[in-house]
Amino acid sequence: MENESLVFNIQDYVLLGLKEMEYLKYFYSTVALLIYLTTIFLCTLIVYAVWTEQSLHEPMYIFIGHLVWNDVFGSSALFPKLVIDLLSGSSMISFVGCLIQSFCIQTFATVEILTFTIMAYDRYLAVGFPLRYHSLMTNRKALLSLAFIWLVLSGTQLIGAMLVVKLRLCGNSIKNVFCETMSLTRLACVSPVVNDTYGTTMALILIVSPLLIVIYCYIQTILACLKVSKKANQKAIHTLVTHIITFSTFMGATLFVSFRYRLNGGSLSTATHVAISVCAMSVSFTLNPVIYGIRTEALRMKMVHILKEIK
Repeated sequence: MENESLVFNIQDYVLLGLKEMEYLKYFYSTVALLIYLTTIFLCTLIVYAVWTEQSLHEPMYIFIGHLVWNDVFGSSALFPKLVIDLLSGSSMISFVGCLIQSFCIQTFATVEILTFTIMAYDRYLAVGFPLRYHSLMTNRKALLSLAFIWLVLSGTQLIGAMLVVKLRLCGNSIKNVFCETMSLTRLACVSPVVNDTYGTTMALILIVSPLLIVIYCYIQTILACLKVSKKANQKAIHTLVTHIITFSTFMGATLFVSFRYRLNGGSLSTATHVAISVCAMSVSFTLNPVIYGIRTEALRMKMVHILKEIK
């Protein structure tokens, strides 16, 4: 039985989403490449601005720089392979390749969520406790919290991947253009109770819990805004709206990808899986650098200055 399991797990898997995109592959590959290059350019520009400008060495900008750099990580796990597969006409991925892509994309998603959570908490501290803010949230604390996020989430995703390795998989068709552990789990020959329990538990801890924390921080920040001056109020609300736009967009995509199989998503067509997953993730990749680059005045001015120097 173990040998048979090994044979199943070392075969290649079919990404059915790529077959759905085959008839317009040149259009889709061009769009994917443009989105990827735009994301890389804008995110790199923002990170460079935060890195080189002394006045931007504050927790808020550190979090923004980390957020968009994580977008580079996530988009790099998706778009290069997608473009190559579309142009080459390939729709196959190895088991190891599938696990690696699952690890990268899911790590990106969970890091993104917890980064948004810390950013919401940071804005709550800045507005609610302005006199104590610089002692409550320092650059060192910001960097340590981000390092802790990567350490913990990499470990949780690694455990999820190891649980998939132990499964005996009987199918080889994945309803998407990229891999995630839940898609592989659905191919198990028997009901993967341990995997489902672990996946659901991690989803509740890493998705639902941060969502509740962010909502709480938003409410507290709005209440704090009512107690400050009109000028400070407008600045705080401006920052809060930026967070709400980017966070809600990304969270919508993440909730669908995470729970679609658990909510009878197996009945959804492949085209629906692809359209919602890829489109929503693409919007998230590009929205963060665009929104933060435009709506954050100090960051926008520095980016314009850098572009003028390049020109």
